[in-house]
Amino acid sequence: MRVSATAKYLRGSTRKARLITEAIKGKPVEEAAALLRFMPQAAARDVARVLKSATANAENNLNRSADELVVADAVANEGPTIKRWRPRAQGRAFPIHKPMTHITVVVADREA
Repeated sequence: MRVSATAKYLRGSTRKARLITEAIKGKPVEEAAALLRFMPQAAARDVARVLKSATANAENNLNRSADELVVADAVANEGPTIKRWRPRAQGRAFPIHKPMTHITVVVADREA
């Protein structure tokens, strides 16, 4: 059985979040949570929150134990980008792009 959780419109680069999601794919939930706890990247905190939510969904809705769950899939998709302008010399304007990310984590039963 597969259970997922999604966090949308998180501020931060999708490219940086994908590094984190690739690191936890296929790992047991306990090991993935431990990995995320000690990663220095800011995106690791967001992914850890989504992983915790997906695990809680599996425990509460389907009566699965966290010990028997594995991270089946973890993706970071691109969200909308907030566009702002920074004034520069001689009347010019430089763009500032503030990206957002949608993070989805899917946990499943461990294959016996």
